[in-house]
Amino acid sequence: MARGDDPPAGWDVEERHMWEAYRRGDWCEAVSEVRGEAIRRLLLSAPPPRPGRLARLRLRGVRIRGPLDLAEAAVASAVRLHGCHFDAAPRLEGGQFEALELDECHLPGLHTHSARITQEFKVTRCTVNGTLDLRSLSVGTHLSLDGTTVRPAPGEAGVAAQSVAVDESLWATGLDCAGAFHLNNARVQDALVLRGAAISTPEGHLQMPEITVGGGLYLGHGFSCAGTVNLCGASIGASVELLDATLAGPGTDAGQYALHLGSAQVGGDIQAERGLVVQGPVTLDDTSIRGSVVLRGARLDFPAGTALTAGRTRIGGDLDCRDGMTAHGTVDLCDARIGGSVRFQSAELTAPDSGRVALKANGIDVGGVVHLSEGFTAHGRISLSSATIRSSLSFTGALLDTPATERALSCRGTTAAVLTLRPRTAPLGTVDLSRTKVELLQDDPTTWPAALMMEGIVYDTIRPALPAAERLPWLGRDPDGFTPQPYEQLATVYQQHGRDADARTVLVAKQRTMRSTLGPPARVWSFLQDATVGYGYRPLRAVWLLICLLAIGSALFHAWPPSPVGDGPYPRFQPVIYTLDLLLPLVDLGQERAYEPSGGMQWVAILLIGTGWLLATTVAAGAGRVLRRT
Repeated sequence: MARGDDPPAGWDVEERHMWEAYRRGDWCEAVSEVRGEAIRRLLLSAPPPRPGRLARLRLRGVRIRGPLDLAEAAVASAVRLHGCHFDAAPRLEGGQFEALELDECHLPGLHTHSARITQEFKVTRCTVNGTLDLRSLSVGTHLSLDGTTVRPAPGEAGVAAQSVAVDESLWATGLDCAGAFHLNNARVQDALVLRGAAISTPEGHLQMPEITVGGGLYLGHGFSCAGTVNLCGASIGASVELLDATLAGPGTDAGQYALHLGSAQVGGDIQAERGLVVQGPVTLDDTSIRGSVVLRGARLDFPAGTALTAGRTRIGGDLDCRDGMTAHGTVDLCDARIGGSVRFQSAELTAPDSGRVALKANGIDVGGVVHLSEGFTAHGRISLSSATIRSSLSFTGALLDTPATERALSCRGTTAAVLTLRPRTAPLGTVDLSRTKVELLQDDPTTWPAALMMEGIVYDTIRPALPAAERLPWLGRDPDGFTPQPYEQLATVYQQHGRDADARTVLVAKQRTMRSTLGPPARVWSFLQDATVGYGYRPLRAVWLLICLLAIGSALFHAWPPSPVGDGPYPRFQPVIYTLDLLLPLVDLGQERAYEPSGGMQWVAILLIGTGWLLATTVAAGAGRVLRRT
């Protein structure tokens, strides 16, 4: 019978050497192999340490024959295995360990379901030819999978870490997993780091729905995933990093995403720049991001539909898509709330192969500026209807590339402080500014679109302050035909800036343009109003016409005076007064009643009476219009 501090009977020399190394706390390196059963016996019936030493198991370069079964075991000492080869997958389910480290080991799998590790747990630089089962694992400090290669059986998960709980950080830098990595409902108190990790094969998804990370989530620096990165409902305390990452996506299957970050909470930024490549759809729907979303230089590719969806997303900072960011597929920002600015300078957006919309941001609310400018290119429609932009909306230097038969830009019902429409070249497609409200509207006559809809537009100032004659062609580009409001709006702005002559020019042009929409009688009446008093905006025309008719009529009646009417007495005939009596309706100077023309002069009198009524009615209508305008 062996004493309590001696190796059990029947152990070979190498296992005895392991026993003694354990008591001294030294590395056991001079043995080639030991039985898994011997390790179990050593850890469960641990001998006392040598005086002044710390008992612990440390093996290097050892083959472990047979199963190592520590399920539901309680191991009080640290276990560190470097360069070891396991014949069977270690079983640690439900066990309790002080500290556990596997470095450069070869394992056919690892089972740690529901295990509890007081300090750190490391599976680093290992090769696992099976599933790495970490489900419901609890780690008191740090969990590391750095540099480990996992090759599961077909159809099996590579890393199963559902509901894992780590009181500090979880690192898996350089992890090479040829299968799915599950972190569903996991809790990591500090950072979760997967920099440089590769999750490959078509089944290689990274599943992290409902995960809680107290610090940042780091998926950059060469990180790649062949399937979906699923962060639906995740709570991330700091930033999410996707620098230089490659997300190959799940293909074009409906409902599948390359990155699903919907309904999540992010306490910092989403840093998805510097070489990010995504082959598949990305969604940020209903996500709250305290910082900014940075996609500078990123490449999003999903030509089958929507490349980026951020509907109802709340971003505290900026949405930064500058510096060559490209998206083949619709970028959907509908109803997003962005506290900072939206920046697409030098970005290129291309509508999906089966669609026409490159950027859809209807109902977006932006606290800063929206820059679709300075090299921005859109191959497809931009839809910004019902948007609220509290600073400026700029298209300076933008290229809006759509066919002439389609809409290039829709800002229907949008509100902004400043709207700048100075694209690189004149858009071929229609620009819709209907019901848009801005304080300052800036444009460039050389890049006016061929088709421009402005029904209901409201603005306080327009630049450049062109004369009305140069601005009028801008108003006549509505493909739906004439609408009066844009003319009235421009005239109002001219009046507010003291340019009454330009305002009258615009209002006269409105009436002339409207003439083509009237029936024949109304069209004749409109023409007479235009020719006589310029629709009430040129009243001096009526005065001069009356003077001319007065002179002509006076001369004619002086040469062929009318005959007296009745038995008299009657006033002395005065040609000038008689002509005035004919021209001025509702005015009786006594001459018209006393004298009656004869012969051809009757037609002259009829002409003067009719012209007088026409002029009087036109002047009254024009005066009423002026009074209403005043």
